[in-house]
Amino acid sequence: MKTIDLMYQTMLAELAQRTMDAAWTADFPPEGRFLTSEVKGKRYWYFDMPDGARGKKRRYVGPSDDPEITQRVEDFRREKDSLRDRRRMVASLTRQGGMIAPDQMSGDVVEALSVAGLFRLRGVLIGTVAFQTYSGILGVRLPMAAILTGDADIAQDYAISREVEDTLPPILDLLQAVDPTFRPVPHRSGSPASSAFQTKGGYRVEFLTSNRGSDDYNDQPSRMPALGGASADPLRFLDFLIRDPMRTVLLHKSGVPVNVPEPSRYAVHKLIIATKRRIDGHFALKRDKDLRQAELLFEALYKTRRASDFALAYDEAEERGPAWREALQEGTDMLSKDGRKMFTQILRQGNQQIGKERPDDPQ
Repeated sequence: MKTIDLMYQTMLAELAQRTMDAAWTADFPPEGRFLTSEVKGKRYWYFDMPDGARGKKRRYVGPSDDPEITQRVEDFRREKDSLRDRRRMVASLTRQGGMIAPDQMSGDVVEALSVAGLFRLRGVLIGTVAFQTYSGILGVRLPMAAILTGDADIAQDYAISREVEDTLPPILDLLQAVDPTFRPVPHRSGSPASSAFQTKGGYRVEFLTSNRGSDDYNDQPSRMPALGGASADPLRFLDFLIRDPMRTVLLHKSGVPVNVPEPSRYAVHKLIIATKRRIDGHFALKRDKDLRQAELLFEALYKTRRASDFALAYDEAEERGPAWREALQEGTDMLSKDGRKMFTQILRQGNQQIGKERPDDPQ
């Protein structure tokens, strides 16, 4: 596994900071422009925005001699310059730096949700689109076969969704602005609520939440107050994955600020989830992909001296009870020969680093 040059890792950190800063100054879309116009002998600021029909919509902003408004205009101009700079940075990171850009649909969907406030409301991007960001976070090149996807998975803790007292715009409207063929997918339980949306071409966006209660909830969608009318499927083990997520940037257009699971948690979670997949057809392919991604993260975490992070995450999962320990052992048994070898190395080294060597460490 090849590492990414430190220059590009530093550039990614700068891009992430710029992208996150820009998310706070999004009052006016970058596609528009400010201009002054004289009316009855006095100059005013206006904002022109393309209307999609080769015309424009003009909004009144305020008098040009208002220092606060003028400052906002200057900030906007600097942000437009930064937007171009960030596009160039994304191009450098993906073309020369070896980092991974999402496919166009995934990037557009995540961007739309991000602009609408999903990650401000503590949503977490999970699944393969999140895995794609680990190339930059860990500074390693990941193989393409492990990062291809036809869907986007979004998670939010139910308690957070209930307590933030804020919500996205209607989720279907957001998705249809990306692709008008998005439609709600009927829920398998027969509930009128939808936790998934799919295009005519088969691209799927699914919303998930954690289930710490009865298994009776597993097949019933949970209504999520913060998700703009979308429900979410409750899943076991998900709370472990989305605890303490990381802020990073998806390398799409000028960069999209997102929250993703910490890589060690992602690796441990994939070990567990692989054991819960059915073993036929499409589900068997998903299981194989789970295990492959876990193995790649074992290697990446070991190579980048993050074995202690993995050991801490693994230890936390083990301490959650017998069902967790059983799933971890079963998942480990499903790894390839090389995967088990790397798992043994990283866990043994990590346990040494955190001072928790145990007689039952894998040999």
